[in-house]
Amino acid sequence: MPDAPLLAVENLQAWYGESHILHGVTLDVRAGEVVTLLGRNGAGKTTTLKSIMGIVGSRTGSVRFEGRELIDSPPYAIARAGIAFCPEERGIFASLNVEENLLLPPQIRPGGLGMDKIFALFPNLKERLGSSQGTKLSGGEQQMLAIARILRTGAKLLLLDEPTEGLAPVIIQQIGRTIHALKDQGFTILLVEQNFRFASTVADRYYVMEHGRMAESFASSELEANLGKLHDYLGV
Repeated sequence: MPDAPLLAVENLQAWYGESHILHGVTLDVRAGEVVTLLGRNGAGKTTTLKSIMGIVGSRTGSVRFEGRELIDSPPYAIARAGIAFCPEERGIFASLNVEENLLLPPQIRPGGLGMDKIFALFPNLKERLGSSQGTKLSGGEQQMLAIARILRTGAKLLLLDEPTEGLAPVIIQQIGRTIHALKDQGFTILLVEQNFRFASTVADRYYVMEHGRMAESFASSELEANLGKLHDYLGV
């Protein structure tokens, strides 16, 4: 089906041990979109990304990517299918320099960005390439490195968890420009974000989560009409 979503999640349930975190999450992301998950701390946003990647204790429901069911697949198989996860904690290796961190993930399919395009997006990284340990970078540079690292892999769908967390406004603007550039280059992005003002500059559609469930969904064109509800859900 030509109009089928790139990612379709239906009735997703997830547990950490005995704790039931996600309660029937349903969402879809179409090719070329930037879709943002909004919600307060503890709403289940990060768990949704981790459940799509298969890195939770237990999950049921349906996660279909490019029409292929992945709910029973291990995380490495989901990554090889073309989904990449950039966690909130960034996962930069202290024992590796910038170049080694950048080259660490394998290419899983054609279509990843070459180093020249990555350096065009993140010129700071080129300057620090061989000289700096990954964890000696500034917070903004570490976030750029974490995103850059998954762009090489050939993944079509990027799951970005709180990419602006703790960053200075000028760096947040740069992350925003990067997301727009990635969309222009054909990437699809599912973004978890608490910074609603930032999300409103990049998102095509929004889902609002509350207590492990989807509470609302709307397009960016409907944002103005939903600001009152968003204030209630997010306290913004």
